[in-house]
Amino acid sequence: MAVSVTHPLVRYMARRAVFAAMLVVLVSSGAMLLARVAPGDFTSEMLTEGASRTTMARERERLGLDRSIASSYVEWARRTSRLDFGESFKFGRPVGALVAERAGNTAALALAALVVATVIGLPLGVVAGTRSGVVPSIIRAASIVGLSLPPLVLAILLSWAAARAGWWPGASTTNPGGILWWSLDRARLLVLPVCALAIPVAATLERLQARAIRDALDEPCLLAASARGIPIARLRWRHALRLSLTPVLSVYGLMAGSLLSGSFAVEVVMAWPGLGRLMYEALLARDVNLVAGCAAAGAVFVAAGTLASDIAAAWADPRVREDA
Repeated sequence: MAVSVTHPLVRYMARRAVFAAMLVVLVSSGAMLLARVAPGDFTSEMLTEGASRTTMARERERLGLDRSIASSYVEWARRTSRLDFGESFKFGRPVGALVAERAGNTAALALAALVVATVIGLPLGVVAGTRSGVVPSIIRAASIVGLSLPPLVLAILLSWAAARAGWWPGASTTNPGGILWWSLDRARLLVLPVCALAIPVAATLERLQARAIRDALDEPCLLAASARGIPIARLRWRHALRLSLTPVLSVYGLMAGSLLSGSFAVEVVMAWPGLGRLMYEALLARDVNLVAGCAAAGAVFVAAGTLASDIAAAWADPRVREDA
């Protein structure tokens, strides 16, 4: 059965999709302009290496850095509209291919962290929100500690602890087992960065879920179901859990998008070859095209996460799309 374009859900999704597209355009444009107006450029290091002014001028002309900011932006926007992000000054490779390669590494890291955080955070939230005693108190205290430690601090602490313990999961230089060995070696490298990212997200999900399920249990429909003698475990883990997912879903996509956009600090501290580390290298090199490409990819992830979060919230609670 076809859905009319005047359907509330279709209109809601269309508005959110337009917002997501505008976010990508604004973030990538802003990154390009900021990188362009910042003091110095890619050729600045040539001066410290003893290059002559004439050589630097020729290089700036070759890279298009001698143009005005307005002219550079118009040319960049024209190319980007065809999904051509130019060539990286630092790496000498097309920006699109380089960003896609690093974005895949970030996606693996972020999705692993999100799965771990979800598996830990949601069940603990149900326990903390529906019970009293020592165990919920321990869960709440652990969540407060997790929320108080940003990923940067956790990455440093975990790196220090791993180094002190003599267990640092460095990459293996041999590959005796083919693709299976390579996959296991890459999974081993994920352990520390995944923990650094997953702990704060799991703490956030636990706190949101605990509050949401307490509110859900006060709903008249669940109070009536309890009065009819439905077992308390079924009431909590089936009915109340579903009702409580709406506020969690409203931020779940945002958390996923922020993780996918490049876990900047964790990737830099733990040398993970992802989008955040690539952005850091691009900023150090003043690689304008690469900075804009990384920002665009990050914005796409954030916009996709926001859009997915909005759609999930609208699916779980029709009142969301009716009021939007």
